[in-house]
Amino acid sequence: MGLRIATNIASIAVQKHIKDVSASSDKELERLSSGKRITKAGDDAAGLAIAKNLEAQTRSLNQASRNANDGVSMVQTAEGSLNEISNILVRLRELSIQSASDTVGESERGMLNLEYQELSKEVDRISASTEFNGVHLLDGQGKGVLDFHVGSKGGDQNIIKYDSGQTNASASSIGISGTDVTSKSSALSSVSAIDGAINAVSGQRASLGAIQNRLQHSASTLDVQSVNQEHARSVIEDTDIANSAAQLASSTIVKSAGIAALAQANMIPNSALKLI
Repeated sequence: MGLRIATNIASIAVQKHIKDVSASSDKELERLSSGKRITKAGDDAAGLAIAKNLEAQTRSLNQASRNANDGVSMVQTAEGSLNEISNILVRLRELSIQSASDTVGESERGMLNLEYQELSKEVDRISASTEFNGVHLLDGQGKGVLDFHVGSKGGDQNIIKYDSGQTNASASSIGISGTDVTSKSSALSSVSAIDGAINAVSGQRASLGAIQNRLQHSASTLDVQSVNQEHARSVIEDTDIANSAAQLASSTIVKSAGIAALAQANMIPNSALKLI
């Protein structure tokens, strides 16, 4: 290669190389600082589109999982109150059996009936006051069929239904309204009514338990799907830290070598001058 003074071709070539290496270093620094391999469409247009779709799916799956867990909380609220009503019914039956025996007198039956009536009122109170976010759950006055959306897309296959109007545990609805234990005969009648009430409440609890189990399995499935979607997005969009760090180190070394080479290239015109 000839020696020239006006144009230093070697220096220009080295400068271009340093510029390219600097751009590569800057890109790796951006990836390392942001944690993203793709920071703009120009980095990977197709990858960016796929990553954003996966992100949308992941966030929708997470929300659907929260919906399912909220549904579980609602059902647990209703089932917890039904459990307490079941306990009350057991006590009412115990009082009825006690009053049905001639080992107690009229005054004792009066005291037993006082507790019996108060507990019956408590059944009505629990039934009327059990609600979740303003929705009544046990008095038959709910919003009717409630939809729990447990999918990332639309469609009935992603909806679990709960008919709040079918869970009614008021004293009248389960058949104990108007019962008492003031006499042996009324106590025996109460036993039969309470048995029917226990069966009715147990049936409602079984229905709620089935819905709760389904919601819990849905939430678990959604969580697994979310993890898989997030992993797929991360592979496409996120920075491979080890690879980027290695690339940055390599670019830094090459850049340092380029700067040293540039210093040598800039000395070439001086060598040409010495020949004049």
